[in-house]
Amino acid sequence: MTRTPAPRAQLAALACGLLAATALTAPSAAADAPDARRPTATQLSAAHTALARADVSGSAWYTDAATGTVVVTVDSTVDGGELTALTEAATTPAGAPEINRTSGKFSKHIAGGQYIQLPGGVRCLVAFNVQDSAGVKYALTAGHCTDTGDISSIGTTVNSSFPGNDYALIRYTDQSAAQGSVYLQNGTFQDITTAAAPLVGQRVSTSSPTSGVRSGTVTGLNATVNYGADGVVTGLMQTTLCSEPGASGGPVFATTSAIGLISGGSGNCGSGGTTFAQPVIEPLAAYGVSVF
Repeated sequence: MTRTPAPRAQLAALACGLLAATALTAPSAAADAPDARRPTATQLSAAHTALARADVSGSAWYTDAATGTVVVTVDSTVDGGELTALTEAATTPAGAPEINRTSGKFSKHIAGGQYIQLPGGVRCLVAFNVQDSAGVKYALTAGHCTDTGDISSIGTTVNSSFPGNDYALIRYTDQSAAQGSVYLQNGTFQDITTAAAPLVGQRVSTSSPTSGVRSGTVTGLNATVNYGADGVVTGLMQTTLCSEPGASGGPVFATTSAIGLISGGSGNCGSGGTTFAQPVIEPLAAYGVSVF
């Protein structure tokens, strides 16, 4: 895995809680007509690619093959001209995309559910503890938190992938410290026994010392997020979870199943949220590790 590091100054103390998105424009009425053409998989793929080429910082998007829709979410930094460019890029034969605006600015959420102190004052969360075939224990966290070789409060980063992906693997110095659970911020723990891919409509939770345990719903898959100068990340899930400063790398889970790692978003937990997360299945496969 390769990683293009972002400046530490850009990775620390970023806003993390989110506001629920509010629809600005609905899909074209023609798309609801009985004889409307539903976009093909090729046309949806072309719209996804066109949105990437538009290169608008503060935008995120995914396509839904089941409904033939393109869903674009923009933060408060996206202006009218950029919104028009995104709309034009994502328009298919069935009509214009669904465009939602969320308050705040999309950013990586830096600060299972317990802190890691990293060089440069960066603080992130452990998503899940994992082990390799030899039983060696590691922590999974967000790739934008780390550089390969970093010495942190829990161990040494052996691999880090960002941008493109957003995950990293830290080998524990104290192997006995790694527990196969998520801390629920109240003295109790949720045991994690398996890993699973996210599903649209699935109820998920996250845990952070700053905001406690929060729940939300998976609203989209294979989302791309443009964090501006910090990079573009693909293959994320979009959720209604909220998170606050220090949440990067935090766990996304459904009861005993590991689902993902917090990447970023915008807003705060007082008013709701739109949070993006790296599905956990990909780093597990990439690193040859499993939850325990």
